[in-house]
Amino acid sequence: AFLDYFNLMQRRRAAFAQSSLTMQDSLKNSRAFVYGLGASGMASVRLLIGQGAQVSIIDQRGRSELTTVLDSLGNGIELITEADALGRVKQADLLVVSPGVPLSNPAIQNARAVGVPIWGEVELAYRFLPPSDQRILIGITGTNGKSTTTALTGELFRQSGKKTFVGGNLGRPLSEVAGAQAQAEGKSYEVYIVELSSYQLEGMVSVRLNVAALLNLTPDHLDRYPSIEAYGEAKKRIFNNQRNSDFAVVNAEDGRVMSLSQGIAAAVHTFSKSTQSDRLSVSNPALRGPHNLENALAAATIAQLCGVDDASIQRGLATYPGLPHRLESVGIFRDIEWINDSKATNVDSALTALRSFSKNVWWMAGGKGKGASYAPLVAAAEGRVKGVLTLGQDAPAIEAAFRGKLPVYACSTLRGAVDKASQVAQPGDVVLLSPACASFDQFQNFEDRGDQFKRLVTGLAR
Repeated sequence: AFLDYFNLMQRRRAAFAQSSLTMQDSLKNSRAFVYGLGASGMASVRLLIGQGAQVSIIDQRGRSELTTVLDSLGNGIELITEADALGRVKQADLLVVSPGVPLSNPAIQNARAVGVPIWGEVELAYRFLPPSDQRILIGITGTNGKSTTTALTGELFRQSGKKTFVGGNLGRPLSEVAGAQAQAEGKSYEVYIVELSSYQLEGMVSVRLNVAALLNLTPDHLDRYPSIEAYGEAKKRIFNNQRNSDFAVVNAEDGRVMSLSQGIAAAVHTFSKSTQSDRLSVSNPALRGPHNLENALAAATIAQLCGVDDASIQRGLATYPGLPHRLESVGIFRDIEWINDSKATNVDSALTALRSFSKNVWWMAGGKGKGASYAPLVAAAEGRVKGVLTLGQDAPAIEAAFRGKLPVYACSTLRGAVDKASQVAQPGDVVLLSPACASFDQFQNFEDRGDQFKRLVTGLAR
């Protein structure tokens, strides 16, 4: 009896591993486990339920913490603790892993050892998208700029009249618009543009992207990867499964990116801010700075390869509103511009922001530091920054770095920094919140910090 059961499980798992875009029959009444009940986990669960799977959820939180969420999913959803998951995953026909759960997790390794297919949420969604001849699928990754490039690429396609989905790591999970139910609800698109983190790329098995873009590669997530080389290999997975009729879009000025694109199947197309196209103008304040010029060139290259006309691309570059908390202009009050760059949670991001301005900047910095040196910011501030307004936990360290170089005002809180900036800034100046630090010492997250900044600044205008 055990041998019969084992053989049945192996046959079902083989069916999952080999199936492509039509999986309804193989999912019906199957045992599907979803590890991690964040946004992508929830979308995975709903898609699996819609296809008739019996779904179990693995999460570190208990039922009391997840009662509302589980109730919203309906009856029949089993919640498994992480401790119990070690053995239970071996019973699964399929294991869908959320991006925040490392694939080195012991339960996942146990599942892999007995042949359970292990997918990320994007892989699951891909199996239920419209056939490849009915849509374009674009994936965008990189250490920095992928959210802006993804959103901007979506704007260029929309300007051309294409019905376009934008999501993935940015906003909506792809599973929300996959499957027959989504299509019946009018959630099918001509173009799917998906931001992909390295974590999401790890969970992709058969996903074939018509266009795959790798923007840049700098050290990041080294708490999850043993080296930048391992991190780069995760990013390189974006080119997996592409064919010679597909396109790879890469940054010609990034040596690591160019190296990773060697030998891939897709046709490689490069972009470079030093050889930008004369046909396109990038003057939108939402795309200020050399880093955003690269993002714009990447987006334009993707759109051109997919047949979007230059007029639509130019309109999109001009009308793109920008993303919240990324060099977001809050407004100009008393001829002083206030900029919300709360997303700058590390030194590299703040450097990018400072280099986007030539002079007359009052810079707000501080929060929960990440141990990086602030010395590069001192060099970048020279000639650009008139004064530094510090707040939060790492304010003393920032003040020490700038001592004797620039005026530094210890403001303690965001409100204090806004009040001080309103006193010292003159017409023609820029007040920039680009903290170079995480937000968790005084705020829920960087969005909370940015939203509070916008409310405080808007209050000054009243």
